[in-house]
Amino acid sequence: MWRSPVAPPHARTFVVALLFVVANGLLAGLASQATAEDADGNKQVLLVAGNPSHGFGSHEHYAGVRLLADAITSSTDKAAVTVVKRWPTDEQVDAADTIVIYCDGGGRHVAMAHRDQLRKKLAKGCGLVCIHYAVEMVPGEPGDDWVEMLGGHFEVHYSVNPHWVADFKSLPNHPIAAGVEPFKTDDEWYFYMRFSDQGKVTPILAAVAPEDTMRRPDGAHSGNPHVRKSVAAGEKQTVAWAYDRPDGGRSFGFTGGHYHWNWGNDNQRRLMANAILWTAGMDVPKNGFSLGQEKVGVERLLENQDYNPPKNFDQQQVAEKFELTSTGPKKKGQ
Repeated sequence: MWRSPVAPPHARTFVVALLFVVANGLLAGLASQATAEDADGNKQVLLVAGNPSHGFGSHEHYAGVRLLADAITSSTDKAAVTVVKRWPTDEQVDAADTIVIYCDGGGRHVAMAHRDQLRKKLAKGCGLVCIHYAVEMVPGEPGDDWVEMLGGHFEVHYSVNPHWVADFKSLPNHPIAAGVEPFKTDDEWYFYMRFSDQGKVTPILAAVAPEDTMRRPDGAHSGNPHVRKSVAAGEKQTVAWAYDRPDGGRSFGFTGGHYHWNWGNDNQRRLMANAILWTAGMDVPKNGFSLGQEKVGVERLLENQDYNPPKNFDQQQVAEKFELTSTGPKKKGQ
C-alpha cells in the first residue's frame, strides 16, 4: 500500500520557520497600514452613550450620540468616529483624541469608576465633552475631579435643573460659536454650576433665567438661597462652557439635552460639532462645521431611540413645538 512520505525533522523545522517569517511579514504589513492611516492626521472621536434612562423622547443617549456622529462625519473627512454603549475598552480610550459622554449622572455616571483612567488620558492632551446629566458627579472627590477635568460640574444643593426656555441672544467670539446664530430652546437647562478657578472657563451659552425657574422649594436640585439671589438679580446663567485646561487640553460642558427633539435644531447641533472637534484639537472653520446637506426632522429623530413611541404620540405636534421639519401625518381637519 502506498503511504504519504513523512518529511524528515530538519524539513519540518524549515517549514515552521518559513511560516513564522511569512506571518511576521503579514503582521508587519498590517502594522504599517495602521500607522499610515494614523499618519493621515484624522482625529479620533469617541462617543460614549449611557444606559436607557427617562423614557421615550428624553435622555436618549444612544440616539443622541448617533446624531452627533452623523453631524461630525457629514462635516469633515478629517475625523473618525467611534460610538459605544456604556464604558469603552481601554484600547478605544487610548486611541481617542476626545471623549464625549452622554449619560445619567450622580451615582449612575458611566465614568464614576474610570476617573483615574480619564485623568491620565486627559493629561496627554485628550479632550473631554459632557452632555446634560453627565455634567453631574457625586459631591466630594468625584465632583472635585469633574471640576478639574471638565472645568465645572452640577453640584447638588448648589446647582439647579429647572425646565425653561433659554434665549441665547448673543454668542461669544469663540471657535465653538462659529456659524451659530442666536437661538432659543425649551429644555432642562441646568445652571449655577460649580466652576474651576484654574485654567480658563469661557461661557459659550448664557441666558437670563426667568423667575419661574425658582418656583420649586429648596432642595438638592431645585433651589437654594444663593441661586435664588442670582436669579432675582437678573444675572445671566451659564449653561454651556469651554475650558482651556492647565494641562493644555480642552473640555466642554453642555447642560441641555433632556429633550431629544432639540437635536433637530441646527444651531445646537452645529455648536456641539464645533465643540467636539475643538476639544479634539481641530481648527473650526470660520462659519462652523457644515453638518452636511440633510435636515434632521422628526423622522430622523425617531431613529435609534431606546424606547418606542407611546400610542398617543403626535409627530406633528412635536414638530411644531420644537420647530422641526416633519413629513408625518397631519392632524384631523387639516
